Amino acid sequence: MSSSYRDALAAISKRTGSPLPSLIVSFAVLHELTAIVPLVGIFYAARGLHVGERVVNQFTPNAGQPAGWVACQLSQWVDEGEKWAHRVGRRYGVFGFEKGVPTNHGDGRHLSGKLAGDVANAVLAYGATKALLPVRIGLSLYLSPAFSRGIVEPIRRTIIRPFKRNTDS
Repeated sequence: MSSSYRDALAAISKRTGSPLPSLIVSFAVLHELTAIVPLVGIFYAARGLHVGERVVNQFTPNAGQPAGWVACQLSQWVDEGEKWAHRVGRRYGVFGFEKGVPTNHGDGRHLSGKLAGDVANAVLAYGATKALLPVRIGLSLYLSPAFSRGIVEPIRRTIIRPFKRNTDS
């Protein structure tokens, strides 16, 4: 690593008052939390308000949307979200899927280009979480120093304490 990178990373560590590895772990944990919390929250909100099907079916690839960047990106997220929902649903037995059922069986949740039920809610949650990525990254960067000092470092010190040599002898 060049000395300019090393100096910049040392300055970040000094400015935040946290060791660099702790900051990296903090960012990774917060980034995952900022994905899981909105995913679950949006899924249950869409389920409770019964809006998943209506919203997602507006952005299915064959809905006749005008071809623009935003429409293409939303359609891509719906397609990715549908694949994700099917994969997770079959693996864990959620979203109305039976656990371990092969992917070639018809399931009735995708009828004539329309997504239905919890699959649509999961797709909406997936797409919204993807759309929130810039906010999630900013929030993770902002909260990483405090999370590192308050959570990661105390845990690290507790784990390392039994392995330290006692130098007071």
